[in-house]
Amino acid sequence: MRRFGSQLLMTLVLLLGLGLGVAPALAVSANDYPLTAPSDHLLDQANVFSRASSAEVENQLEALSAERVDARLLTINRLDYGLTLDQLGQQLLERWSASGSDGLDSNQLLLLIDTKTKSAAVVASPTLERQLPPDLLRSTARSTMAQPLREGDRYRQATVDGLDRLSTVLRGGDDPGESVIEEAPVVPTNIPTREETQSSNAFTWVVVLLVVGTVVPMLTWWVFSR
Repeated sequence: MRRFGSQLLMTLVLLLGLGLGVAPALAVSANDYPLTAPSDHLLDQANVFSRASSAEVENQLEALSAERVDARLLTINRLDYGLTLDQLGQQLLERWSASGSDGLDSNQLLLLIDTKTKSAAVVASPTLERQLPPDLLRSTARSTMAQPLREGDRYRQATVDGLDRLSTVLRGGDDPGESVIEEAPVVPTNIPTREETQSSNAFTWVVVLLVVGTVVPMLTWWVFSR
């Protein structure tokens, strides 16, 4: 009877969790992905893209096949303990390194986004190193993609910016470089600056000295003239 009650309680807790939409955030490792590269180019495990954004990103990734590059984007809620985004990307490259008849599978490009840490990583097969050197991949992940993520969970913008930069280089263009960080506009304020305060104090002392230098002699003359 006690065992039946425990099982019933666990069932109720599970049903309540499902009814409230509460699901445990499981840690992700390379073993959670298939042994062969999936047909989808966008693997949005963190569910951060809308339907329209998903279609846009999928088309942008698929378009890189014209440059003989098999590109994918992965979004992740939480990494397995001790695992970094770069390590996960490298493990998946090895896991999916099948040599297809057209050679496309050997030119893999993976973009990864960790929604918990708001960070990104970009890894590529060694066959792409001449076109996409490691410095370019790191800069794309840590600057081009990470900036929109830090500015407010702009996952679509981070992905589009990163893919635009990499696509430009793959098509033989010059690297557009890192994103320009716009400085926040200066808001007008009535509070005087330190320099203004010092200038104002100096002016006050000048006025005081002029008044003293004028009034004191007049008072002295008036007193002694009586």
